[in-house]
Amino acid sequence: MDNSLATWLRLREPADAAARSESLTEWIAAALPRDEPIRAVDLATGTGANLRYLAPRLPNRQRWLVVDRDAVLLGLIADFTSSWAAARHYDVRTSANGCVIRGERLECDVETRQLDLGSSMEVDLFAGRHLVTASALLDLVSERWLRALAAHCRAAGAAALFAITYNGSSSCSPAEPEDEMIRDLLNRHQKRDKGLSGPAAGPDAAECAVRCFEEVGYRVRTEPSDWMLGSAERELQRRLVEGWADVAMEMADCDAPTIAGWRDRRIAHLDAGRSRIVVGHLCVACLLPQGR
Repeated sequence: MDNSLATWLRLREPADAAARSESLTEWIAAALPRDEPIRAVDLATGTGANLRYLAPRLPNRQRWLVVDRDAVLLGLIADFTSSWAAARHYDVRTSANGCVIRGERLECDVETRQLDLGSSMEVDLFAGRHLVTASALLDLVSERWLRALAAHCRAAGAAALFAITYNGSSSCSPAEPEDEMIRDLLNRHQKRDKGLSGPAAGPDAAECAVRCFEEVGYRVRTEPSDWMLGSAERELQRRLVEGWADVAMEMADCDAPTIAGWRDRRIAHLDAGRSRIVVGHLCVACLLPQGR
């Protein structure tokens, strides 16, 4: 089990939810049908955070397919969702390949599927879907992959909503002299091949997605969804700083002592309760002019 990844996803879920664009979510939700269950697919779902955010905000009846290459993360969805549901007075029943969520004005059936989207983007993922969605995914994929995604969504007539796409910007307070260097190294690393059909779009992902979806006929809107991390997100900040330092050392191992010094000073700011970090993201929403 990848405890580190599961822990990271749990830590970031509240920050993602706080950052997401409510207006784009409402724009997409308003365009979805009310006279039949919404059929949605969540790509690279992880532990299902995107599902949990969207389910209460979409029309009541929903059928979800949630896809990830990591079977362990998929196996955690029912437990994570049960905890989330209990706080909202929903009922969750688990099954061999998913779960069922029931509550006041919510009927949501969830099917999980293990699939590596880098090696296979099956047509049946998209066929008949009203909504294709993902969170924190687009900056990891290539322009070629985004073009294929746009074509699949267009063929299905589906709306698309992509949340929390890193845009290459960040700021730390108090400032340190190496902050810009670390950010530049991170942004270079973001463009490495992540196994999704070529070099990743990285900080250019939202702009690339807009272009790809507009080229196949979508109306596209974007909104900022920046992380604003303060003392309440201390552990998330710690993981972020340590992760940035690891990536920077990978990109410039000759500067390891400088990077380690930066990391230690940032952690000291964090431990003293004075650290604030802003990480730039965008949400991207896509609708066809004539609907389905």
